[in-house]
Amino acid sequence: MKNADKNRYKNLKLAVIAIIPTLIFLAFPHRTNAEDPGECFMINSSGRTIPLRKLCGSKKTIQNKEGRIFRVPIKRRLGRTPVIDVTFNDKNIFEMIVDTGANNTLIPLKLAIALQLQPTGVMQAQIADGTQVEFSTSKVKSMAAGGAIAKNIEVAIAPKAEFGLLGHDFFSNYDIKILETEVEFHPR
Repeated sequence: MKNADKNRYKNLKLAVIAIIPTLIFLAFPHRTNAEDPGECFMINSSGRTIPLRKLCGSKKTIQNKEGRIFRVPIKRRLGRTPVIDVTFNDKNIFEMIVDTGANNTLIPLKLAIALQLQPTGVMQAQIADGTQVEFSTSKVKSMAAGGAIAKNIEVAIAPKAEFGLLGHDFFSNYDIKILETEVEFHPR
């Protein structure tokens, strides 16, 4: 073989070797699917992305067994306690304080009058300072906040209260998560 032929053969051999990886890639395409891990994740020592949504609480809608989370915007706070809108009897909307320490819902007298509630009983309650007090009670057909609903709730009527307190009798079937701008009700 002459030198020119040897060089051509060597160049052809190098060209074939350079093309083989491309041919293999085209014959066996490799696909990757990118997944957004969100704001809360870590990367382990092997470079694997581990989502931490359950630990951080994701802003994305998390699906529970029922497929819904009920979110209610916080209108403002009294102290550090959130105030949200609650719909009574499918038509009257009133601001209520989300009181995770209250067993029962308490409404001001002006709200009871607006709902045309008649007293049906009496309730003994212990307030935050330990004092025992007595309230008239009445039944509310329904209370709703952002899709979370409670029906036939006995409420305490406080003649001197300025604001209502949304208690455990409303959210006893929900796990509550109080965020910066909203309250989430997760059905159990």
